[in-house]
Amino acid sequence: MNNHWKNILAVAIGGAIGTYGRYSLNILTSNSVYPIGTILENLIGSFLLGFLTAWFIVLIRKEWLKVGLGVGLCGGFTTMSTFAADTLSLFATFSFIEVFTYVIGSVLGGILLAFCGYLIGTRFAAKINNQRKEVNAK
Repeated sequence: MNNHWKNILAVAIGGAIGTYGRYSLNILTSNSVYPIGTILENLIGSFLLGFLTAWFIVLIRKEWLKVGLGVGLCGGFTTMSTFAADTLSLFATFSFIEVFTYVIGSVLGGILLAFCGYLIGTRFAAKINNQRKEVNAK
């Protein structure tokens, strides 16, 4: 199988898994009037994508795995369109302050968690990389 088709298959499989994860989280949080599922999806996805970005920089050079987990899994799990729709619908139920808190918490929280994921991923991947080098040196 050539690399192009391998990448497409990896994105499709990762996207299906990520979408199922998003759907499951929405079912678990469906009793909340506040869109807790959407904010959790986007914050968890931001952390995971930050972690994976660092992981791939340090350890893994396989493009199909990178796009499968990044574009597919994280892209299928997170959702900008639902975040936008939830923000608009919150205006009908909540005060401006609560809506503003949701938006700022989602955006800044996502950036902060992506950064934390990147830092943790870098350290974790570097540790594994060093262990591999030690084993290969023996």
